[in-house]
Amino acid sequence: MPPSPASRTQTVWIALSPLLFTFLWSTGFVGAKFGLPYAEPLTYLLLRFVLAAALLVPIALMLKISWPKRHEIKHVALVGLLVQGVYLGGVFIAIHNGVQAGVAALIVSAQPILTAALAGPMLGEKVTRRQWLGLLFGLAGVAAVIAEKIDTASADAAWATLYAVASLLAITLGTLYQKKYCHGVDVVGGNCVQFVTVIFAFGLGALLFETNVVHWTGEFVFALAWQAIILSIGATTLLYVMIKRGAASQVASLFYLVPPFTAILAWLMFGETFGISAIIGMVLVAIGILLIRTEGALGGRRRPA
Repeated sequence: MPPSPASRTQTVWIALSPLLFTFLWSTGFVGAKFGLPYAEPLTYLLLRFVLAAALLVPIALMLKISWPKRHEIKHVALVGLLVQGVYLGGVFIAIHNGVQAGVAALIVSAQPILTAALAGPMLGEKVTRRQWLGLLFGLAGVAAVIAEKIDTASADAAWATLYAVASLLAITLGTLYQKKYCHGVDVVGGNCVQFVTVIFAFGLGALLFETNVVHWTGEFVFALAWQAIILSIGATTLLYVMIKRGAASQVASLFYLVPPFTAILAWLMFGETFGISAIIGMVLVAIGILLIRTEGALGGRRRPA
């Protein structure tokens, strides 16, 4: 019996969702470059999540979605603090303090290695030798893509890379924790809880450490709307959907594509150029992703109990 049109549409959507997610996630680094000249990082992120919550919560109420149960709220909130709080806060503070967007993207792109290493003890996922090879190809490719950016990074911004390292640890632990403890939570309801959680976190941080001055330019309004609607609601929801459908380390492998995508977007929008090493790096990334994803769901097999 031939598949129905709805089934074919769903198949196409599942196939394209990783590429769409990678593109959207990459725009976050470009969006930071647009918006951070007009607001400090925690203030910027506070406004972003206030806007996102103001849009998503009423929709969730109208749709009568399933909210997290009382015992799940603490897990959902913790994932929000890691994935949307510490991760984004670290990236934005790093870029605000002079770290190039490509450098921040490179550091965060090491997530698949950490995820694969920790998925075994935390989730019981098995990573094959071929998949480890793919992860290493991806890491080498990412390093090649933005090696020139590391060479030109200012000495004053070197210390700020620690914020990006904190982001790396947060997104890794958040992905694994989401897979283990929040697998059955409704994505929209979970996002609403996380938005409220990080609003309090960013609000407190902005109040204590920033001036809260915002320059409401057209560029800032566009960047804020993009970050709140397309990224906080769209891309993050897509990330959680993919985590629920696949192994944590397979989803994490997509982060290898973020720096090359970021480099392309920066070239198109800001005229930033990249040389032969970046092209070679993109090829290595493609090989790495191919090795990982053609093996099947990375880590999809469980260790026997």
